[in-house]
Amino acid sequence: MELPSTLAWLVDEASTTPGAEHFVTALGEKLIADGLPIAGAALTQAAPHPIIARRTWLWRADTGEVIEALGFGSLGLAGLEPASVGRDWLARLGAGIVQENAAGPPDGPTSDGALLGWAASRPLTEAETGFLEQVARFAAAPLGVLAARSTLAALLETYLGRRSARQVLAGRLRRDTGETIRAVLLYADMRGFTELSEAATPKSVVAALDAWFDRIAGAVHAFDGEVLKFIGDGVLAIFPVGERPASAACDAALRAVAAARAGMAYHDRERANQGLPPLPFGTALHLGEMLWGNIGTADRLDFTAIGPAVNLVSRLEGLCKPLGRAVLASGAFAAEATTEMIPLGEHMLRGIASPCAVFALPG
Repeated sequence: MELPSTLAWLVDEASTTPGAEHFVTALGEKLIADGLPIAGAALTQAAPHPIIARRTWLWRADTGEVIEALGFGSLGLAGLEPASVGRDWLARLGAGIVQENAAGPPDGPTSDGALLGWAASRPLTEAETGFLEQVARFAAAPLGVLAARSTLAALLETYLGRRSARQVLAGRLRRDTGETIRAVLLYADMRGFTELSEAATPKSVVAALDAWFDRIAGAVHAFDGEVLKFIGDGVLAIFPVGERPASAACDAALRAVAAARAGMAYHDRERANQGLPPLPFGTALHLGEMLWGNIGTADRLDFTAIGPAVNLVSRLEGLCKPLGRAVLASGAFAAEATTEMIPLGEHMLRGIASPCAVFALPG
């Protein structure tokens, strides 16, 4: 017997949709074409993410708009109450609410860690309710595929960063020459970490590192940069130039540095109230080209950046302490930044053949 078109779509094509928001939109439109009085939908999936526990897509039939709502807390869907964001959305949209699942009682999961709900503009007939039950069962498999794809993307982004994760997902899984990109490089390093790790318990050391990384990486991401590496107590980040002027990337990096320093200043005051020492750090900025790609053995790779620019920025940061400056920049960076910087002369950097013009921030 031939399947109804909506069920056939769920079997044959639904798993190839770009993402959950496209899935719920396409499925809702197909149900309306089948004659069901669908006013909207809510799809909630567990999100294996360090911060986000659940993601909910809220679809409105009359406009076609999809809103994404994020849930924070423990992983999984346990504890979803009837007054959740999805249920509230459905209640506002329709005269009747149907919350279906793949098999079992209402409000159960349609797949591993997913809830699918519908709002109707009028009470549903018994036949319409039965059809939605079939739809929910057939939706379990493609939702599982979409969830697995989303999980993979989230895990790669968590450990590699957005830009590197996209490259790996695109199939770059072999050693290659990589690509050369022009970017502002930011290298930041915590001061006195060895002494801290010797004097404090491992738990408090990890807490200090997490707080430091939160503020540095958070500031980088807030201004469209990307953290490439956590190196011990250091951070290597980039602000790709791309099609924008180099000055825009430089200014974004300076705003990120200002935000990071403000965040750490506030955190140091909190540490002082607890009788803990501050967490000072130095930061270096450079503008240059780097080689970005897979490096390693044939079967164990690291997606990373190498090149003279990477070497220079890490060595430049080492001058922060002897020069008594919290932030230093290279001549290449200072030449493009719109902020006027203070020249500190040329300095030899360890392992770098030519002297580097070094600049500091005003004030």
